[in-house]
Amino acid sequence: MPLYRYKAVAPTGETQEGDMEGPSQAAVLERLQAMALIPIRVEETASRAEASSRGLSLFGKKSVSQDDVAVFTQELATLLKAGLPLDRCLEILIGLSANELVRALMTEMREEVRGGAALSKAMEAHPEVFSRFYLNMIRAGEAGGALDVVLQRLNEFMERSRELKETVKSALIYPAILVGVAVLSVAVLLMWVVPQFSQMFEESGKALPLPTQIVIAAGDFVRNYWWAVVLAAVGVYSWFSRQMREPASRYRWDARLLGLPLVGDLVAKLEVARFSRTLGTLLGNGVTLLTALSIVKETLSNTVMSEGLSAVAAQLKEGKGLAKPLMEIGLFPKLAVHLVMVGEETGKLQEMLIRIADIYDREVHSAVKRMLALMEPVLILGLGLVIGGIIMSILVAILSVNDLAM
Repeated sequence: MPLYRYKAVAPTGETQEGDMEGPSQAAVLERLQAMALIPIRVEETASRAEASSRGLSLFGKKSVSQDDVAVFTQELATLLKAGLPLDRCLEILIGLSANELVRALMTEMREEVRGGAALSKAMEAHPEVFSRFYLNMIRAGEAGGALDVVLQRLNEFMERSRELKETVKSALIYPAILVGVAVLSVAVLLMWVVPQFSQMFEESGKALPLPTQIVIAAGDFVRNYWWAVVLAAVGVYSWFSRQMREPASRYRWDARLLGLPLVGDLVAKLEVARFSRTLGTLLGNGVTLLTALSIVKETLSNTVMSEGLSAVAAQLKEGKGLAKPLMEIGLFPKLAVHLVMVGEETGKLQEMLIRIADIYDREVHSAVKRMLALMEPVLILGLGLVIGGIIMSILVAILSVNDLAM
């Protein structure tokens, strides 16, 4: 459908500009007049597809971040709770936003809303910004006449999810620094320090100890073929990325990940926390259990657990409930499954799921601390052994040369 750029005057005398889709220029003029606007200029700019390929890609994940969406959600919930109409809320947010891309997104949404579209319908045009979970929550809020309440719950959900993600990311910073320092230190020793002694060892004419020979050979290889090391690293990364894009390979890697000690337990707890909070939030806003499960399946990053939910959904259709199928697939912790069972029996499944999410959020925090407490000494010890081994191999060779001289 063609996209038209318009300029019009409101009854208050304010000039408005924006973009609007329509089958023809006349249809856009009629729509503007129906909105109580006086059209000044209406010009065709581009089709929706062309705009998406040229401009609306700006609304991709790399441009409008989830942090931007969270801020938008919180501000919109606050304005709606104050009793302002939706289009007025969007207009205020357009003026408040400092991000040009967010302003353009909200402007388009405002025009859709002023044209009579629901907010969820306006958001559907941007699936790369608003997830299926987000859209279903908005639809549930619109159907129940409690959009402000749903937006507030969405904001709380996004805040808790962000906190959980930041906890894991923050915990990985220190180990990543240690690994980086280790690689840099070994590279400096092999490429610049070891070669300083190589000539002296060659002039001695004595057979060097095996550890020294290995270190010198490693230094020569890194110094002469460092580009091959870089290419190999890039090749491994590309191969692994390709593996993770293929469903069958991704499934195998995810299964191996779940089987790892400590790491597998942490991944399982992360997924259980995400599953419980998402499902509980959806159920609390009137989304049916079967529909909610299909949405939750898309939010899980581990494909093994995601596929497990497909089997759960199939048994749920047969009337077997939620807890029993979760127990049968054997992927979710027994504590979580038993709490789900209690929630079903008491008719408080939504509350119990939120409680499970809180429990496993704390479990993730504890697991991250335990892993970090274990990783730090292991990495430091490994770094010390590697660097110490290189230095000791050089010292042993120096002592053997001195003995020869004496």
